[in-house]
Amino acid sequence: MALAPKLLLVEDDPQLTRMLHELLTSEGYDVQVAADGQRGLHLGLTRSYDVIVLDRGLPAIEGLDLLTRLRANGRHAPTLVLSAQGNPSDRVEGLDAGAEDYLGKPFDVEELLARLRALLRRHDDHATVLPVPGGRFDADTRSVLLDAGDEVGLSEREAMLLDVLARNPRRVFSRAELVDTVFESAEDEGVVDTYVHYLRRKLHKGVIETVRGLGYRLGTR
Repeated sequence: MALAPKLLLVEDDPQLTRMLHELLTSEGYDVQVAADGQRGLHLGLTRSYDVIVLDRGLPAIEGLDLLTRLRANGRHAPTLVLSAQGNPSDRVEGLDAGAEDYLGKPFDVEELLARLRALLRRHDDHATVLPVPGGRFDADTRSVLLDAGDEVGLSEREAMLLDVLARNPRRVFSRAELVDTVFESAEDEGVVDTYVHYLRRKLHKGVIETVRGLGYRLGTR
């Protein structure tokens, strides 16, 4: 089972928030909600998300200001601005602020879902922050931010192994395949078992699943 994409919804309309939360949760997203820009900024800076849905007319911090601050702090989760300000100049302003997509209110539910799926597909091809069981793996910093809040640093080989598994979460890799892609100079396939043990010890046992007789894949819990 694939990990649920983490989605941050920043919206101050309670009725719309409830509707979107129910819709997106039913579509398999792990949704967190912020009702104002200050809370949205806090969550966006302290947690990792696969995609953000962002209103413009927010209390505390306006939506595009929030987005600009996230981008300035190195937070690059693909963002869809969902706003009643939907004329062409508003859309240009949103895209220039760093949004990947812009959808005016009122909106068609199926179009919203399709746009989110497209954002996730494009992002997956070059993502540097990837979901793993219990947290988020940052390939740039070679670290895992656990859901509990702790950050765990990885060695270069540990990070390379986790990166291969996290980018192909449903695929089972044989030890020989992992030796070829991660441990090019290794002569003994047992090196794979050693580094799987290291990752489980640093993170938790469920981060990598053993598929008996076949090899390893990313865990599902």
